[in-house]
Amino acid sequence: MMKQVLFSGVIGLFLTLIGTPLLIKLLARKGYGQYIRDDGPRTHGSKRGTPTMGGIAFILATVAAYFLSKVITGQAPTYSGVLVLGLMVGMGLVGFLDDYIKIVKRRSLGLRAKAKLAGQLLVGISFAVLALQFSDARGNTPASTKLSFITDFGWSIGPVLFVVWALFMILALSNGVNLTDGLDGLATGASVLVFGAYTFIGVWQFQESCANAQTLTNPNACYEVRDPLDLAVIASALMGACLGFLWWNTSPAKIFMGDTGSLALGGVLTGLAILSRTELLVAIMGGLFVLITMSVVIQVGSFRMTGKRVFRMAPLQHHFELKGWSEVLVVVRFWIIQGICVMVGLGLFYAGWAAEK
Repeated sequence: MMKQVLFSGVIGLFLTLIGTPLLIKLLARKGYGQYIRDDGPRTHGSKRGTPTMGGIAFILATVAAYFLSKVITGQAPTYSGVLVLGLMVGMGLVGFLDDYIKIVKRRSLGLRAKAKLAGQLLVGISFAVLALQFSDARGNTPASTKLSFITDFGWSIGPVLFVVWALFMILALSNGVNLTDGLDGLATGASVLVFGAYTFIGVWQFQESCANAQTLTNPNACYEVRDPLDLAVIASALMGACLGFLWWNTSPAKIFMGDTGSLALGGVLTGLAILSRTELLVAIMGGLFVLITMSVVIQVGSFRMTGKRVFRMAPLQHHFELKGWSEVLVVVRFWIIQGICVMVGLGLFYAGWAAEK
């Protein structure tokens, strides 16, 4: 069964390595190039016209890798797997509409704010409601109405508040990845690290599942997650697909993921966190996304209250560009920050399991 994880990662990597250049040619032929804001860093002017909507490549590759790994191993898809993929595709469609309007109208604003929010809410509510259905033999649904860190804790917040909480996470993470996607390869490389961590978490939870309590040395340290192995399969497919996409997205980028990709990545990351019962832990493992989002919040808040800016430009990566750092230097150092966040998150995850033992 563990072969699914390996196969999905390899297939995702292979499909984006060979598929992305084909998408680049298609988008370039149609003239679907990136619009660059005039108020951005001057060095970004050369990026104007670079094909965008590249998220299509790793979205399709991830979906194909998941189902092909099932066909190869003879395993059936699970409700958890289909729900997470559905969240990714749904958010990707919202981003695609946003990108398409930007290209056709030749402006930096795509979907109107209300329309974009409506699309995200529709996708998010559908995911949250369905995630509380489909109980397995042990009575576990894909999602839980309890909050979670490394496992569920506290009292149930009920289905209504759970939907609100899930929507908050989806909007926060999707916008966090979107804000991070400002430099060549930055969001893609950071995502590879997080999805690698979730591959490990899913495999670990499968090995220590409460469904296998009779064979565990300490049943008290087990995980009540409905389909942990399938979450690992999807995370592995995403890691491979993003890694293959990074080959073409790294500086100087031949293609950008666009909102199509960033909203999809934020959505699927939220889905993995909710269904693996690591909702608060994802804020640590995706620390770079949180840091960059907070830089925008601080910048806007400071300017509105005092009329002064804290950073030369927000999001944070552009502040360091204006300080004289090269784009590649910013990207690599931010990847290091993300790597540290992932290591801290995995350390806390393992420490929580060890403490129970």
